[in-house]
Amino acid sequence: MDWIKKDNVGWIDVLRIVAIFAVVYSHTCDNFIARFAADRVSFHTGLFMECFARPCVVLMVMISGHLLLPLRGDLSLRGFYAKRIGRVAVPLVVWSLLLPVAFYLYFSGPGAATENPIIDASAYTSANLLNHLYTFVFNFNFEATPLWFLYMLIGLYLALPIVNAWLVQASRRDVKTVLLLWFVSLWLPYLRVLVPFLGGAGSAGFAPLWGECEWNSVGALYYVSGFMGYMILAYYLKTYPLCWSWTKTLAVAVPVYAVGYAVTSLGYIVADLNHPGSYTYLEIPWYMCGINVAMQAFGVYVVFMKLQVRSRAWLSQAASMMFGVYLCHFPIVQVVYDWFHVPSLPYGFQIVCISLTSFALSFLLTWLLYRLPLTRRIVK
Repeated sequence: MDWIKKDNVGWIDVLRIVAIFAVVYSHTCDNFIARFAADRVSFHTGLFMECFARPCVVLMVMISGHLLLPLRGDLSLRGFYAKRIGRVAVPLVVWSLLLPVAFYLYFSGPGAATENPIIDASAYTSANLLNHLYTFVFNFNFEATPLWFLYMLIGLYLALPIVNAWLVQASRRDVKTVLLLWFVSLWLPYLRVLVPFLGGAGSAGFAPLWGECEWNSVGALYYVSGFMGYMILAYYLKTYPLCWSWTKTLAVAVPVYAVGYAVTSLGYIVADLNHPGSYTYLEIPWYMCGINVAMQAFGVYVVFMKLQVRSRAWLSQAASMMFGVYLCHFPIVQVVYDWFHVPSLPYGFQIVCISLTSFALSFLLTWLLYRLPLTRRIVK
């Protein structure tokens, strides 16, 4: 995986570790948010804590952009696809099979009495397990939720050689123009909310825009939107460094991140007040290709770029374990939730304990799998 390979830039290794821990932390918070009206203290604690880490996956994509772009010139299109997609496909298939089995073994046995609000232990039957062991070819199942990232990454890899062919001959002004168009696309989730109130067609949050309709999901900005914009942004920041002082970096990054965080968290609360418990609407302020999450990611990324971190062997080795941690952490979080879900403990303390313990156990499992020749391929 390009975003977990060794690199001579120390801050990249640190950001890899931070981003993956943030993923584990986010999935921990989800268990507390899911109580919604049943426990508003749990809901608000999980929500405000998770929103700090909302740009975690975006940061992973930007790391890929930094490390990959521009592409090496000695690889053909088929060679690039074979190398990159091949390295993703094996872990995708293997973990799509392993994760449902892990959930089934725990929640049909020792975890059957769990109070985890995102788990229905009665659903872990042999019939459902069998169904999940083949339907991953269409899309990820709940037990393999983190694997959505691998499907998305394959999509980026398919388009990357095409984008790269333009990028290597594009001027700075050309790249800025494309990033500006992408920046406009980041506002579309909120424009879709406003359109019905302004007299346009559709329901709030899902209004069709600029050519979209029942028979066409591809609107005017479709091809300049999405996660590819983050990769191009990372390439731009590497090729044309900001060269800001620490004072200016923090003066820009902190307010930008803070505004993004406010919209991410308060927007979720507003969505819940209007559409209680409906993830269809709740996810709108959490869209990773929305302006507020992009603001959070930018604030974090430019600060890390300023860090003077020496590249060390132990740091690179730890960073190389992060792909495996990402792949295996999800069932571990659910198991550890049962260990620390003690009513007398404050929710914030539970979240911290579950996150740290789950991250440590996931790292240990990855390290063990990495040391075995037969399993190394599925965590690297």
